[in-house]
Amino acid sequence: GDNVALPLKEHTRLPATTIREVVLHTLGLVGLSDFADYYPSQLSGGMRKRAGLARAIVMHPPILLCDEPTSGLDPINAAQMDRLLLDMKAHFPEMTTVVVSHDLQSLRMIADHALVLHDGKAVFSGSYHDLQATRDPYLRDFLDRTPAADNAMRPALSPEVRAALDAWLAR
Repeated sequence: GDNVALPLKEHTRLPATTIREVVLHTLGLVGLSDFADYYPSQLSGGMRKRAGLARAIVMHPPILLCDEPTSGLDPINAAQMDRLLLDMKAHFPEMTTVVVSHDLQSLRMIADHALVLHDGKAVFSGSYHDLQATRDPYLRDFLDRTPAADNAMRPALSPEVRAALDAWLAR
């Protein structure tokens, strides 16, 4: 609760009772109202992510920025985070949400618009459906999880290391 209250304490002059009421309401939006008095160390990873989302939305910002919101979460908690982001979209229709993610399942669930960057340039901008239909070689490799053909990103192993690895794998 104190973590979620921080923006209100720093940027408003609301009385403590009002801040507590707003914090409890916001924690309720992310399913954490029963955990307002817990310390972060007492929360699971998924609960911490939801608490972070509560802190981000407590002042009703016009833009919500989410950096890899499903990173480190198991599939069930990742799906719950997707559901929460969709709930935030419904609850705050005036808020624009920008999500940076490599989680393609999450993209499919939450994105109205996708922007794909490669080498510092936008290589795609459009709907998820159009992204899925692309024939662009880089985008196909990205979407299909195909390793780069030239393997330029992978450092070469020395012949000695390669031989030791091959011998170990052959056991």
